[in-house]
Amino acid sequence: MTTAIRVMLVDDQVLLRTGFRMVLAAQPDMEVVAEAGDGAEAIEILRSTAVDVVLMDVRMPRLDGVEATRRICAQQDPPKVLILTTFDLDEYAFSGLKAGASGFMLKDVPPAELLAAIRSVHSGDAVVAPSTTRRLLDRFSPMLPSGDKEPKNKHVGKLTEREREVMLLVAQGLSNGEIAARLVLSEATVKTHVGRILTKLNLRDRVQVVVLAYETGLVRAGGGAG
Repeated sequence: MTTAIRVMLVDDQVLLRTGFRMVLAAQPDMEVVAEAGDGAEAIEILRSTAVDVVLMDVRMPRLDGVEATRRICAQQDPPKVLILTTFDLDEYAFSGLKAGASGFMLKDVPPAELLAAIRSVHSGDAVVAPSTTRRLLDRFSPMLPSGDKEPKNKHVGKLTEREREVMLLVAQGLSNGEIAARLVLSEATVKTHVGRILTKLNLRDRVQVVVLAYETGLVRAGGGAG
C-alpha cells in the first residue's frame, strides 16, 4: 500500500485552511498531518512532526511565509514547500522561490490543479511552469544584481557545453519535450541532462535553475541568453 503524502497547511486564515483540508482529506493518497497559523508555529511543529509537503501562505503575522520557507529549506532533508499567494506575480512569490520553495500557486487554484501540484512537488518536480517563473523574474529582475560577469555559483563552470545549453533553455521557459525537439534529443536524454545540472549546481529543482540563471546573468529579463 502506498504511503499517503503528509501535508502541512500554513495560513493565518482558518477558513482557508479548512477548505484546503476538506479537499485534501477526500484524496486516498494524501493526509493533512498538521496545521499552523504562521511561520513560527510551522517551524515549531516541524520539529516533532514528519511532513512531506508544506502549503505555505506568504503574508502572515509573527513570521511570514518567505522567511519560514528559508528556514525550513535550510534544514537537513526538509519537506517540499509550495508557496500560496493571492496575486499572480507577487514579489513574495519571487522571494519564496529564492528562499528554496519548489514553486508557487494562486490561492484560488482549481482543486484538481492543487492536488496535482502537491503530487508533483512530492515526487521531486517543480510545479511552476518555467514560463510562469520567467514572467515572475522578468518583472522583478531589477531586484537581481547586475553587471557581475562571474557566476555566483562556482559550479556553473563545471557544466559541459551540452548541459549549459540545456540549462539556458530550461531558464528560458522550455519544457523537456520542447528542449528535446530544439536540440534533436530524446526527452529521456534531456531529463538526464537536467538531473545532472541539478546535481552539479546543488539545486533542488528547475525553478532554482531559472533563478540561478537570472542571478548569474546567463539569462536576462525578457528571456534571452546573457
